Amino acid sequence: MPRKIAARKSQIHGNGVFALAPIAKGERVIEYKGKRRTHADVDAGDSGDADSGHTFLFTLNDEYVIDANFSGNSARWINHSCKPNCEAVLDENENDPRKSRVFIEAMRAIKPGEELTYDYGITLEEPHTARLKKIWACRCGAKNCTGTMLKPKR
Repeated sequence: MPRKIAARKSQIHGNGVFALAPIAKGERVIEYKGKRRTHADVDAGDSGDADSGHTFLFTLNDEYVIDANFSGNSARWINHSCKPNCEAVLDENENDPRKSRVFIEAMRAIKPGEELTYDYGITLEEPHTARLKKIWACRCGAKNCTGTMLKPKR
């Protein structure tokens, strides 16, 4: 089967992932891969933090994170957008939470050449200060862009 996506430079931010062929609405595009680590291991390491504005971490559950800094694939290059064309879908493994998986699926039909994006949904425990909003600035360019990748706390 021919490849449907490829990573390359993005106008949104750094690298991005682009459609090489049409992608249908609801199509599972790629799995977000990386090493499974506990939140405590990640917090103690150097895989990204709130002050960097850059992360390859994907929260699976209260205990585990996918760290795409280790054994990650091109899904780690999919950029955030306030008007995404994809979404992250969690496939939970109730018997072993470490084996839960995340897939990126198309929310609408995507044409060749389009950049794939999804809403990162980042919520930090600390207050979302102007400084943190600037660090986590959104560059998606959507008409409804909030200017930050940070989501309001609930």
